[in-house]
Amino acid sequence: MKPGTRVLVVEDDRSIARLLELEFEHSGLVIRCAYDGENGLDAIGEFDPEVVVLDIMLPGLDGVGVLKTLRQRGSRVPILMLTARDAIPDKVHSLNLGADDYLTKPFSTEELLARLGALLRRTEEDEVLQIADLSIDTASRDIWRGKRRIELTAREYELLEFMARNPRRVLSRSLLLSRVWGHESGVETNVVDVYVGYLRKKLDAAGEVALIRTIRGAGYALRES
Repeated sequence: MKPGTRVLVVEDDRSIARLLELEFEHSGLVIRCAYDGENGLDAIGEFDPEVVVLDIMLPGLDGVGVLKTLRQRGSRVPILMLTARDAIPDKVHSLNLGADDYLTKPFSTEELLARLGALLRRTEEDEVLQIADLSIDTASRDIWRGKRRIELTAREYELLEFMARNPRRVLSRSLLLSRVWGHESGVETNVVDVYVGYLRKKLDAAGEVALIRTIRGAGYALRES
Protein backbone atom coordinates (compact mmCIF):
# COMPACT_ATOMS: atom_id res chain seq x y z
CA MET A 1 0.00 0.00 0.00
CA LYS A 2 1.07 3.57 -0.61
CA PRO A 3 2.67 5.44 2.33
CA GLY A 4 0.12 7.73 3.94
CA THR A 5 -2.85 5.42 3.28
CA ARG A 6 -5.42 5.89 6.05
CA VAL A 7 -6.38 2.63 7.77
CA LEU A 8 -8.99 2.30 10.50
CA VAL A 9 -8.77 -0.77 12.76
CA VAL A 10 -11.88 -1.57 14.82
CA GLU A 11 -10.75 -4.28 17.24
CA ASP A 12 -11.62 -4.71 20.93
CA ASP A 13 -8.50 -6.78 21.68
CA ARG A 14 -6.09 -3.96 22.41
CA SER A 15 -3.02 -6.17 22.09
CA ILE A 16 -4.00 -7.05 18.50
CA ALA A 17 -4.88 -3.43 17.76
CA ARG A 18 -1.54 -2.25 19.12
CA LEU A 19 0.37 -4.85 17.09
CA LEU A 20 -1.39 -3.73 13.90
CA GLU A 21 -0.78 -0.09 14.78
CA LEU A 22 2.97 -0.71 15.07
CA GLU A 23 3.14 -2.82 11.91
CA PHE A 24 1.11 -0.36 9.84
CA GLU A 25 3.07 2.66 11.07
CA HIS A 26 6.28 0.83 10.22
CA SER A 27 4.91 0.45 6.69
CA GLY A 28 4.29 4.19 6.46
CA LEU A 29 0.52 4.00 6.86
CA VAL A 30 -1.65 6.36 8.89
CA ILE A 31 -3.67 4.34 11.38
CA ARG A 32 -6.43 4.97 13.87
CA CYS A 33 -7.83 2.37 16.27
CA ALA A 34 -11.31 2.06 17.76
CA TYR A 35 -12.26 -0.57 20.31
CA ASP A 36 -16.02 -0.95 19.90
CA GLY A 37 -18.61 -0.62 17.16
CA GLU A 38 -20.08 2.77 18.08
CA ASN A 39 -16.65 4.42 18.28
CA GLY A 40 -15.73 2.69 15.03
CA LEU A 41 -18.66 4.35 13.28
CA ASP A 42 -17.70 7.72 14.74
CA ALA A 43 -14.08 7.25 13.65
CA ILE A 44 -15.13 6.54 10.08
CA GLY A 45 -16.84 9.91 9.91
CA GLU A 46 -13.97 11.76 11.56
CA PHE A 47 -10.98 9.94 10.06
CA ASP A 48 -12.33 9.19 6.56
CA PRO A 49 -10.31 5.96 6.18
CA GLU A 50 -9.40 4.55 2.79
CA VAL A 51 -9.79 0.99 4.09
CA VAL A 52 -11.20 -0.55 7.29
CA VAL A 53 -10.17 -3.62 9.28
CA LEU A 54 -13.27 -4.62 11.25
CA ASP A 55 -13.50 -7.34 13.89
CA ILE A 56 -16.82 -9.20 14.00
CA MET A 57 -16.85 -9.82 17.76
CA LEU A 58 -17.11 -6.33 19.28
CA PRO A 59 -18.79 -5.15 22.50
CA GLY A 60 -22.11 -3.41 22.03
CA LEU A 61 -22.64 -2.98 18.31
CA ASP A 62 -20.77 -5.88 16.71
CA GLY A 63 -18.82 -5.79 13.46
CA VAL A 64 -21.72 -7.07 11.39
CA GLY A 65 -23.87 -4.24 12.78
CA VAL A 66 -21.17 -1.70 11.89
CA LEU A 67 -20.89 -3.15 8.37
CA LYS A 68 -24.64 -3.12 7.85
CA THR A 69 -24.95 0.47 9.08
CA LEU A 70 -22.18 1.69 6.79
CA ARG A 71 -23.62 0.03 3.70
CA GLN A 72 -27.10 1.34 4.52
CA ARG A 73 -25.58 4.83 4.69
CA GLY A 74 -24.15 4.31 1.22
CA SER A 75 -20.50 4.06 2.31
CA ARG A 76 -18.37 2.09 -0.17
CA VAL A 77 -15.16 2.12 1.88
CA PRO A 78 -13.41 -1.25 1.45
CA ILE A 79 -13.89 -3.41 4.56
CA LEU A 80 -11.96 -6.50 5.60
CA MET A 81 -13.60 -8.48 8.39
CA LEU A 82 -11.57 -10.17 11.11
CA THR A 83 -13.17 -13.18 12.74
CA ALA A 84 -12.24 -15.92 15.16
CA ARG A 85 -15.13 -17.89 13.73
CA ASP A 86 -14.31 -20.41 11.03
CA ALA A 87 -17.91 -21.24 10.15
CA ILE A 88 -18.78 -20.65 6.50
CA PRO A 89 -22.22 -19.10 7.30
CA ASP A 90 -20.60 -16.27 9.31
CA LYS A 91 -18.30 -15.41 6.43
CA VAL A 92 -21.00 -15.69 3.79
CA HIS A 93 -23.32 -13.48 5.87
CA SER A 94 -20.67 -10.75 6.11
CA LEU A 95 -19.90 -10.91 2.38
CA ASN A 96 -23.58 -10.76 1.52
CA LEU A 97 -23.94 -7.62 3.64
CA GLY A 98 -21.19 -5.91 1.68
CA ALA A 99 -17.85 -6.90 3.22
CA ASP A 100 -15.04 -6.95 0.66
CA ASP A 101 -12.87 -9.64 2.26
CA TYR A 102 -12.34 -11.49 5.52
CA LEU A 103 -9.46 -13.02 7.45
CA THR A 104 -9.72 -15.65 10.17
CA LYS A 105 -7.73 -15.30 13.41
CA PRO A 106 -4.96 -16.06 14.00
CA PHE A 107 -3.49 -14.35 10.95
CA SER A 108 -0.16 -12.96 9.79
CA THR A 109 0.24 -9.21 9.42
CA GLU A 110 1.95 -9.84 6.06
CA GLU A 111 -1.18 -11.50 4.69
CA LEU A 112 -3.39 -8.77 6.13
CA LEU A 113 -1.31 -6.06 4.46
CA ALA A 114 -1.39 -7.94 1.17
CA ARG A 115 -5.16 -8.33 1.30
CA LEU A 116 -5.67 -4.65 2.14
CA GLY A 117 -3.42 -3.68 -0.75
CA ALA A 118 -5.48 -5.86 -3.09
CA LEU A 119 -8.70 -4.20 -1.89
CA LEU A 120 -7.29 -0.75 -2.55
CA ARG A 121 -6.04 -1.70 -6.00
CA ARG A 122 -9.48 -3.03 -6.80
CA THR A 123 -11.00 0.28 -5.69
CA GLU A 124 -8.57 2.27 -7.82
CA GLU A 125 -9.55 0.17 -10.83
CA ASP A 126 -13.25 1.02 -10.55
CA GLU A 127 -14.81 1.23 -13.99
CA VAL A 128 -17.87 0.34 -16.01
CA LEU A 129 -17.68 -3.12 -17.58
CA GLN A 130 -19.81 -3.66 -20.66
CA ILE A 131 -20.84 -7.02 -22.13
CA ALA A 132 -23.46 -6.67 -24.87
CA ASP A 133 -26.29 -4.73 -23.17
CA LEU A 134 -25.06 -5.65 -19.66
CA SER A 135 -23.38 -2.79 -17.73
CA ILE A 136 -21.54 -3.25 -14.44
CA ASP A 137 -20.45 -0.15 -12.51
CA THR A 138 -17.67 -1.48 -10.30
CA ALA A 139 -17.66 1.62 -8.09
CA SER A 140 -21.35 1.60 -7.16
CA ARG A 141 -21.94 -2.08 -8.01
CA ASP A 142 -24.99 -1.02 -10.00
CA ILE A 143 -25.89 -3.54 -12.68
CA TRP A 144 -28.12 -2.86 -15.67
CA ARG A 145 -29.26 -4.98 -18.56
CA GLY A 146 -30.56 -2.45 -21.02
CA LYS A 147 -32.96 -0.33 -18.94
CA ARG A 148 -33.55 -3.10 -16.41
CA ARG A 149 -31.72 -2.83 -13.10
CA ILE A 150 -30.49 -6.09 -11.58
CA GLU A 151 -30.05 -6.70 -7.85
CA LEU A 152 -27.41 -9.23 -6.80
CA THR A 153 -26.04 -10.53 -3.52
CA ALA A 154 -22.41 -9.71 -2.74
CA ARG A 155 -21.23 -13.19 -3.78
CA GLU A 156 -23.27 -13.15 -6.99
CA TYR A 157 -21.75 -9.78 -7.82
CA GLU A 158 -18.19 -11.01 -7.21
CA LEU A 159 -18.76 -13.95 -9.54
CA LEU A 160 -20.27 -11.77 -12.25
CA GLU A 161 -17.55 -9.12 -12.02
CA PHE A 162 -14.78 -11.70 -12.33
CA MET A 163 -16.46 -13.20 -15.38
CA ALA A 164 -16.99 -9.74 -16.88
CA ARG A 165 -13.30 -8.92 -16.43
CA ASN A 166 -12.58 -12.04 -18.49
CA PRO A 167 -15.17 -11.76 -21.30
CA ARG A 168 -15.46 -14.67 -23.75
CA ARG A 169 -12.79 -16.58 -21.82
CA VAL A 170 -13.77 -20.10 -20.77
CA LEU A 171 -13.45 -20.17 -16.98
CA SER A 172 -13.23 -23.52 -15.24
CA ARG A 173 -15.20 -24.24 -12.08
CA SER A 174 -11.98 -24.64 -10.09
CA LEU A 175 -10.70 -21.24 -11.27
CA LEU A 176 -13.97 -19.51 -10.40
CA LEU A 177 -13.99 -21.22 -7.01
CA SER A 178 -10.45 -20.09 -6.19
CA ARG A 179 -10.93 -16.49 -7.39
CA VAL A 180 -14.38 -15.87 -5.93
CA TRP A 181 -14.51 -18.11 -2.84
CA GLY A 182 -10.78 -17.95 -2.07
CA HIS A 183 -9.56 -20.26 0.67
CA GLU A 184 -12.93 -21.00 2.28
CA SER A 185 -12.80 -24.53 3.63
CA GLY A 186 -15.46 -27.08 2.80
CA VAL A 187 -16.66 -25.36 -0.38
CA GLU A 188 -17.12 -27.73 -3.31
CA THR A 189 -16.92 -26.82 -6.99
CA ASN A 190 -20.65 -27.49 -7.43
CA VAL A 191 -21.34 -24.25 -5.53
CA VAL A 192 -20.18 -22.51 -8.73
CA ASP A 193 -22.96 -24.23 -10.67
CA VAL A 194 -25.48 -23.11 -8.06
CA TYR A 195 -24.40 -19.45 -8.25
CA VAL A 196 -24.24 -19.48 -12.05
CA GLY A 197 -27.85 -20.66 -11.91
CA TYR A 198 -28.74 -17.73 -9.63
CA LEU A 199 -27.07 -15.29 -12.03
CA ARG A 200 -28.83 -16.69 -15.08
CA LYS A 201 -32.23 -16.25 -13.46
CA LYS A 202 -31.46 -12.59 -12.73
CA LEU A 203 -29.54 -11.65 -15.89
CA ASP A 204 -31.75 -13.20 -18.55
CA ALA A 205 -35.35 -12.04 -18.88
CA ALA A 206 -37.80 -13.53 -21.35
CA GLY A 207 -36.70 -12.89 -24.90
CA GLU A 208 -33.16 -11.83 -23.99
CA VAL A 209 -30.05 -13.59 -25.24
CA ALA A 210 -28.44 -15.78 -22.56
CA LEU A 211 -25.12 -14.22 -21.55
CA ILE A 212 -23.54 -17.03 -19.53
CA ARG A 213 -22.70 -20.02 -21.73
CA THR A 214 -21.90 -23.50 -20.47
CA ILE A 215 -18.88 -24.98 -22.22
CA ARG A 216 -19.35 -28.70 -21.77
CA GLY A 217 -16.51 -30.29 -19.85
CA ALA A 218 -14.66 -26.97 -19.50
CA GLY A 219 -16.66 -24.42 -17.51
CA TYR A 220 -18.48 -21.18 -18.23
CA ALA A 221 -18.01 -18.10 -20.41
CA LEU A 222 -19.71 -14.71 -20.29
CA ARG A 223 -20.44 -13.65 -23.85
CA GLU A 224 -23.24 -12.63 -26.15
CA SER A 225 -22.78 -15.33 -28.77
